[in-house]
Amino acid sequence: MRYVLAAIPVLLKSLMVLVAVLVINFSLVRMAPGDPVSVLAGEAGASDQQFLDQLRKEFNLDQPLIVQLGSYLKSMASFDLGFSYRQQQPVWDLIADRLPATLVLALPAFALSLIVGVLLGVLASRYRGTWKDSAITAASLAFYATPIFWVGLMLVLIFSVYVPWFPPFGFEKMGSTLTGMSRWLDIAHHAFLPIVTLGAFNVALYTRMTRASMNEVQMADYVKTAWAKGLSSSRVVWVHQLRNAVLPVITLAGLQAGQLIGGSVLVETVFAWPGVGRLAFDALMQRDYQILLGVFFCTSVVVVVLNLLTDLLYVVVDPRMRGV
Repeated sequence: MRYVLAAIPVLLKSLMVLVAVLVINFSLVRMAPGDPVSVLAGEAGASDQQFLDQLRKEFNLDQPLIVQLGSYLKSMASFDLGFSYRQQQPVWDLIADRLPATLVLALPAFALSLIVGVLLGVLASRYRGTWKDSAITAASLAFYATPIFWVGLMLVLIFSVYVPWFPPFGFEKMGSTLTGMSRWLDIAHHAFLPIVTLGAFNVALYTRMTRASMNEVQMADYVKTAWAKGLSSSRVVWVHQLRNAVLPVITLAGLQAGQLIGGSVLVETVFAWPGVGRLAFDALMQRDYQILLGVFFCTSVVVVVLNLLTDLLYVVVDPRMRGV
């Protein structure tokens, strides 16, 4: 009961953050240049004022912004993401149709980047001052400074053009009738380059954070005591050092996990991947406000939930946090 009561203020703060993000998202989208009604009218081949006014009234765009904001928050409270102007489909259906493709990229990219980044960070700290440390640090800095879309283009150029090992774009082979495991293997074959591209930047972040955190705790008294007891180097590094150095990495991972959908916009555009990021990019080009706001809402919820899970993970990793 004590933990339930302690969680109530956290949930209320998270709800307030979510409402503030919704208001900011709505304001930014409405401030963007371009008129969705003009885009729709141009696609319909009509541009007379009567037709434009009819479209604005149909999609509730003739109301003052404050009224539109109130209607938007009311619909969000009931988890109604609205109706797409251009696609003529509910936004929930569009996002649900694209979400599996994004998860196929985001989840493996997150797991791969976290595991590889922590391992490289531990290795760099273990051999601090040697050529191994210098090589890992230089590589992480290079990936950190390289634009993610450039990494994707170079991977396509190398592994799809010069050495045709992986397909350059698409979710699966066009016209394929594969089913079961054969279909999943085909999807994995297409997803390999996008996953590596999406995870490369985060590998550099986790490597640098793990290395810095490991170097900070290696002179702590409990680490010196572990060495004095004659424990093996692997036990000292992986049990005593890493367990206490991993909290900053968990914090960073919780923040970065929520940004994977945002980062997938570039990756899905480069690789023509039919995910939520590509859906948001197309909606931006078409001035489809409802889809943009729906994607922003889902992303905001994911970020808030992941931050709550990160706080819970602190308690599991570090028992000292249970009394806080």
